[in-house]
Amino acid sequence: MTRRLALVLLLGCALPGRARAQDGLDSLVAEYPADPRAAAVPFGPGERLVYNVKVGIFGAGAGSMAVEAVDTAHGHPSYLLQMRIDGGLMGLSVHDRYESWMDVRSLVSWRFIQDIHDPGYSSFRHYEMFPERRTWERQDNDEFGPLGSPLPLDDISFIYYVRTLPLEVGKTYTLSRYFKEDGNPVIVKVLRKDHRKTDAGEFNTIVVKPIIKTTGLFGQGGDAELHFSDDERRILVYMKSNIPKFPGSLTLHLKSIREGLPLNPESRAITLERWKARESGSEPPSLP
Repeated sequence: MTRRLALVLLLGCALPGRARAQDGLDSLVAEYPADPRAAAVPFGPGERLVYNVKVGIFGAGAGSMAVEAVDTAHGHPSYLLQMRIDGGLMGLSVHDRYESWMDVRSLVSWRFIQDIHDPGYSSFRHYEMFPERRTWERQDNDEFGPLGSPLPLDDISFIYYVRTLPLEVGKTYTLSRYFKEDGNPVIVKVLRKDHRKTDAGEFNTIVVKPIIKTTGLFGQGGDAELHFSDDERRILVYMKSNIPKFPGSLTLHLKSIREGLPLNPESRAITLERWKARESGSEPPSLP
């Protein structure tokens, strides 16, 4: 059974919503014990954000971002992060999958896989990062190069890392942490605050523009914008990016949220308190 089919069956189950939420929480607590050495972050294993994909005003598919599990990469406990976009319009289709292994403690990327199928372009790339040797290597061919940072991040781990930043409006964060030298520095501009209505609820958001000097999801040609929830969770509520040869901007609109459980004890305590407030009905309406 595929993970996607399993998710559909889970969402379609007839159990009451609160019972499913409590069962999910108990399962996460049992599977992922707190780690005092884990970095304080607003996400954790079990988190899954599901999106409606649109091109312009037209519905064009579905997408998701997830912290699938805590896996091991290069001998280190790491978040297995996944992003999927599946859409199509006017005979053109996009089927993109990205995976990143991000160290639970140091928040560096150990591995990055992208499998892209866009109009007129397909690419599979598997990168391994070796900070101790200051090199990266592609496993699908013999390409290698100097690591752009001793604390490398890739396109997907960057999204999760940005969620840990203060994100003050008007500020520009200059981060020389992209794993390829020619991608640095990564510029993160915090443009403004906004408000968005989604199928998952209404959110006050912080609008961020990331610029990486290479081709890819957040390359300069993509003119991307990310809208994060203006609360401690920093959930990605909305994303806009241009895709070459695809008509109009491709956008992701939050459809549903399944929260994960942070590993850091303090971050976990905040999440558990929020779950408790939700169960008692006392959680503020701005936090769906």
